[in-house]
Order: sequence, then C-alpha cells, then structure tokens
Amino acid sequence: MSLKSERRAIHVDQSELLCKKGCGYYGNPAWQGFCSKCWREEYQKARQKQIQEDWELAERLQREEEAAYASSQGAQGGQSSLTFSKFEEKKSSEKARKVTTVKKFFTGSSKTLPKKDIKEAKTPSPSLNRQISVETDRASKEFIEFLKPLQKAGHDVFKQCKIFLEAMHIKKESNIEEQSEFTQDFYQNTADKLQMYWKVSPDKVEKVMDQIEKFLMTRLYKHVFCPETTDDEKKDLTIQKRIRALHWVTPQMLCVPVNEAIPEVSDMVVKAITDIIEMDSKRIPRDKLTCITQCSKHIFNAIKITKNEPASADDFLPTLIYIVLKANPPRLQSNIQYITRFCNPSRLMTGEDGYYFTNLCCTIAFIEKLDAQSLNLSEEEFNRYMSGQASPKKQDSESWPEDTCSGVKQMHKNLDLLSQLSERQERIANGARQLEKDLIDWTDEVTRGVQDIVEKYPLHIKSSNQALASIDSENVEDDRLPPPLQPQVYAG
Repeated sequence: MSLKSERRAIHVDQSELLCKKGCGYYGNPAWQGFCSKCWREEYQKARQKQIQEDWELAERLQREEEAAYASSQGAQGGQSSLTFSKFEEKKSSEKARKVTTVKKFFTGSSKTLPKKDIKEAKTPSPSLNRQISVETDRASKEFIEFLKPLQKAGHDVFKQCKIFLEAMHIKKESNIEEQSEFTQDFYQNTADKLQMYWKVSPDKVEKVMDQIEKFLMTRLYKHVFCPETTDDEKKDLTIQKRIRALHWVTPQMLCVPVNEAIPEVSDMVVKAITDIIEMDSKRIPRDKLTCITQCSKHIFNAIKITKNEPASADDFLPTLIYIVLKANPPRLQSNIQYITRFCNPSRLMTGEDGYYFTNLCCTIAFIEKLDAQSLNLSEEEFNRYMSGQASPKKQDSESWPEDTCSGVKQMHKNLDLLSQLSERQERIANGARQLEKDLIDWTDEVTRGVQDIVEKYPLHIKSSNQALASIDSENVEDDRLPPPLQPQVYAG
C-alpha cells in the first residue's frame, strides 16, 4: 500500500479550512463552517426572519379573532358601538403586547446596551465588589496603565468596559450563546469606534482589543467557562473517554513523519504535549490560542528535523492528531467552546492562530469519527484493538537504536509476551466454550435416542401367580428338594 493512499483517509484540503461562504477567512465547525463574521450575519438573518414570521403569525391570528368576534356579534344588532370600541382597544393593546414580547425574546442581545441596563449598571453589583483575585487585580492595573497614553480614548474604553461587565452580570442567567453574541458585539463596536471616532491605527486597535479581552475575560472566566447550562462537561468526558480508548494507535497507522528516536525530535514532541495540556490552565482566550500555536510550531520543528525539509500541511494534521491522542488534554471541548465564544473574532478568522485553531477543531472531529478505514485496518482488527483483546505489534528488538534504554526494550518485550498470552488464553477459552457446547449437544442427542428406543420397544414385566417357596421354612408342602446330607464317620 502506497504512502499516498494511506494518507488519503486523514488528508484535509486547505480549502476545507476556509469559510464555506467564500470570504477567505478561516471557518469553524462550531459555526457550521462559517467564519465569525459570516456566522453572525447568517444568525442575524435567521433571527430577523423568525421575528418577521412571528409578527405575521400574530397579525393573522388577530384578524381571525376579530373576524370571528364580528360574525358572532352580527346577530346582536342592539349592542352598543361603545362596547365594541372598548373591545377593539383592548385587542389592539393585547396585540402590541404580544408582538413586543416576541421581539424581546428574539432580540435579547443587541449591539447597543439598553437604557435599562445602563441605568442599572450605575449601581455597583455585590458580585463585582467582592474580593478579587491577585490575577484579576494585576490585570486591572495593567489595563489602566496601558490605556493612559490613549488619554480620552482610553478613558472612554475603560468606561465602556465597566458598563459591559455590569451588563454581563445582569445577563449571567441568560443563555451562554446570548452572552457570547453580546461579547462579540462589544468587541466589534469598540474596534469600530476606535478606528472611526478616535482615529486609532489598525495595529494599535489590535493591541487595545487584546488588552480589553484580557481585562474582561480575567473577570468573567469562572462564569462563562464551561457553564452548568451547557453540555460542555459531558462533551469533555466523551472525548476524553474516546481518546483513552484509542491509546493503541501508533504513529505508523497515522503516517506520522516523526522519528521519536531522535533526541531533538523527542524533546519537541514532549514540548508539544506540554503546551496542549497547559492550555487548560490559562484564563484568557488569547493565551489558550498561544498554547495551541506553540504546540503546532513544535510539531512543525519535529517534522522538519525528521525529514530534513520544511513540513507540509499533509504532514502537520496527522502529527497533531497523534499529539492530541498522546496528551489527552483536560477539558478539551470546553476550551474549544470557550475560545470560540469569547475570543476576539479577528484572531480566529485570520493569521496563524486562526489556522492552527481550525486544524485543532478538525483534529477533534477526526478523532470522534475515527474508524478502521481511517487507520487502514480491517474491522476485525479495529474492534479487537478497541476492546483491548489485542494490541498492535511493537517494534522488533533487533531494530532498536543502540542507545535505547534496556528497560524500554524489556517493557515492550513483556508487552508482546502479554499480548501473545492474551491471544492464547482467548483461543483456549473459545475452545473450552465449544467443548462445553459439544458435550451438551451430545448429551441431548443420547437422551433423545434412548427415549426413541424406549418408546419403540417398551419393556413389559409379567407378574407370576404361583407363590414362591421359602427355602428356610419348615413343613413345606411338595418340597422336591433332595434330603440333606448326613455326616458319616469312617473308622481310621
């Protein structure tokens, strides 16, 4: 089997990483293949369409109710017009209330903060006045120092951030998707205002947005990361269990062009695993993205050292899958969802951060759907490996490098021996079960044969009418026995 055909199951065309709307930005499976910008546009269109449909439905129901009422009142000509006018006024009020309720339901998060929220935001909430952590306090001081050179623009940014935090506290019971949309709207509005109103350069705007994200998410992290209202934790356990079940997957099955026998490559693999695991310890989406980027760069370096040439995208994705399988990062799905919901969207749409993050999403999707064909295995082999009945053949002892630790060699030798013993035990157990089945079948067959013979040739025992004489009884009539022997004496 050629290397090209082996890789075909893992290959992902680079065009598949881009937004399916064709805007040129990177897409995301969480946004149904759209980029952040296109997804928000599609979401707004769908929401406006739903609002329009509900409006039309309310009007249609209103007309039907009015028509039914008019027809029912037609026979009662004596009813005063004043009563009907009051009825019309009441129905109009009810109609307006229904439509307003529908609009409020579908416009829970808007691009501008409602006046009610601004009024309530002036009163400090108890949750924001509580004792904050050292990291939060440090982030606040760094944010204030960063904004000082911006003068009025910095003061306005800080004021808007405080209002946003208060509004998020009010919305803490809302759906996490609404909070995410509200945050993304705030990012977009703030960036637009800095460029158009305060005339800040694009490079400076990017730095300001990074600091805004750090300041806000440091405070909101424990409220918006893996909230109880979502199934993020359930997804974490599912993917963790899935990766644990795939512990037997070897680099050769994934066509990973990395030789861990080379010390430099082995160090790069360890660093990549460390970075992807460390992602969970970060609180800011940008820092989590940095961990993904560093992990990916270590992977590219490991491939480059192994092949003595720059790595390609076809080499990178299988290696990233292998690293994730080896690392089994904690709360992987929660971290992906957190970055998707609350990261500055410009980072996910372009640049190396967006590229590496999109590849990580593809990696998770591949692991969830991984099957025998993806690894060029038969269904029987795949099922035996997944159930733990067998494990792939390890490296032969003759092919180990000279400097390989003897303990590692012995460990793999023992694993091979255990695998062979497990296979032999399975064969013996299968033979014993088959023997037991054969014995049961043989017993049943013999029993049926005996029953057939008994039914065909029944045994009848005839009873005798003549009484049997007792040998030991005396005065037996018609005794035909010979007389008993008498002792004789012979003279010597």
